[in-house]
Amino acid sequence: MTVAWAYIYEHPGSDPVDDRVVLERDGQRTYLVPVPDPSMAPAVAADLLAEGVALIELCGGFALTAAARVAEAVGGRVPVGHVTFAVDSVRGAARYGELFEADQPQAD
Repeated sequence: MTVAWAYIYEHPGSDPVDDRVVLERDGQRTYLVPVPDPSMAPAVAADLLAEGVALIELCGGFALTAAARVAEAVGGRVPVGHVTFAVDSVRGAARYGELFEADQPQAD
């Protein structure tokens, strides 16, 4: 069974579907999901919940009220929190993805 969680971060001009990065390793799926505006985060969180996400973390500049709206959107069905590091751009998310892939065992 795959365990999934998501990091939602603000990135103006991004698209939460087209610009998302999905990483998979050892039965774990991680979504890096940009939103152009924090007001979109609740709807994105609800969509992620429907995709089986078990934990949602908000990165960077989300105010407490925005986090509360995300928690309300998922109805307490998954934990919602803040992370101390900021994935603050699509380029940053892509770099995170590169580092993740570099950490994978190489096939012989």
